[in-house]
Amino acid sequence: MKISIITLFPEVFKPLVKTSILEKAQSAGKLKVELVDLRKFGIGRHKQVDDRVYGGGIGMILRIDVLDAAIKKVKSRLRRSKVILLTPQGETLNQKKVKELSKEKHLILICGKYEGVDERVRKLVDEELSIGDYVLSGGEVPAMVVLDSVSRLLPGVLKEEATQLESFSQNLLEPPQYTRPEDYKGMKVPKVLLSGNHGEIEKWRGEEAVNKTKERRPDLLKKR
Repeated sequence: MKISIITLFPEVFKPLVKTSILEKAQSAGKLKVELVDLRKFGIGRHKQVDDRVYGGGIGMILRIDVLDAAIKKVKSRLRRSKVILLTPQGETLNQKKVKELSKEKHLILICGKYEGVDERVRKLVDEELSIGDYVLSGGEVPAMVVLDSVSRLLPGVLKEEATQLESFSQNLLEPPQYTRPEDYKGMKVPKVLLSGNHGEIEKWRGEEAVNKTKERRPDLLKKR
């Protein structure tokens, strides 16, 4: 898979793409990350990428001609691409959507600005995604969320069992997990986990996942 990120701040992504699972995915040839500097497509000597709002208003918004040029350039390198605008107005990202995106050949993520983009940009994209009902300074953090969540589901990046048992994978939260020490200030690891009885352990984990979901996210159980 290839993920292209169109942004005014490509430098903020560089530490992320060189660490942990993202680095592993790229080293294994499972993922290619392309950082596209939107400023290079700017207009005139000063490479202008935004402008004032018609009709009046506070702040500046990204120009459609600049974004169109950037999208066309990136799309020209691969035939099949899905273009996504990161915006608070988009569909809220969830694990189901992440799984869908992980099956794509090429994702193009557009990072908006605080004040937004020209409305006509929406005609240039395939989807709009949000990571929650709040406003950020730009689309860079949401793009990082998409990049990280999608890359870990690519075949061969993680063991299949690791992603199957995660929170939200079956509309359940993960069951409790423990490590050493066995007893810390009176807080003990449940005996069943020390029993060596794998059947009982799996049964316990299944029950605890349901109980935790019922307590913290009962809405997920309605989707099962």
